[in-house]
Amino acid sequence: MLTEHKPDRYVSFVGIEGDKNSRELMRMLRGHIDDPRKTNRFWELFTEKLDRVGLADDNGGRCLDELFLIHSYINNIRELFEEYDDQPALALLEQIETESC
Repeated sequence: MLTEHKPDRYVSFVGIEGDKNSRELMRMLRGHIDDPRKTNRFWELFTEKLDRVGLADDNGGRCLDELFLIHSYINNIRELFEEYDDQPALALLEQIETESC
């Protein structure tokens, strides 16, 4: 009997595309928060952080990445996707949370 192998982050990150999935989720999120009808001051400040991903010199020496921002703001992100009933984004968020957070 063959069993499906699911990556287990507690064993190894092999087979988990955390960076790729995180970048894709941020692209999906930007589709909402870049829309002036859907944004607010919180998301404007979040966008400023997102724009500093990979730029340690622009962030006091700390190098942010998409996964860190997802982990830090997962409830806010989930709430936004739920508000706009973005099921593909919610599914990817769930996958990222399960595999990487």
